[in-house]
Amino acid sequence: MTAVKTAKAANLGVLFAIELGALVAVAYWGFTRDLATPLTWLLGLGAPVVLAVLWGLCGSPKAKYRTRGAGRVVFEVVWFGAGVAALALAGALDWALVLALVCVVSKTLAVIWRQV
Repeated sequence: MTAVKTAKAANLGVLFAIELGALVAVAYWGFTRDLATPLTWLLGLGAPVVLAVLWGLCGSPKAKYRTRGAGRVVFEVVWFGAGVAALALAGALDWALVLALVCVVSKTLAVIWRQV
């Protein structure tokens, strides 16, 4: 396997990891809120479910309402931005920066390599 093929395969793994990372980030945000326990559970479990449903409807390769072009860019900026914002709001600023940078690099490579 060539180095480029290996890098492309690795990027597919990173793309999946940042999708999971955004879901974990909003769950973390929900569970770290200073609210009554039932509300933190609702946010901690509900927020990632909302993101997952949105991804399933609009972001996944088999989505019923798959976004394309500029709409896709807006959708992904908002979707992954929610993960970054959730980490920042939860006080995990370093992790928010890491997620943002990995998203930008991986998504840029995905566009260059036509992995979208």
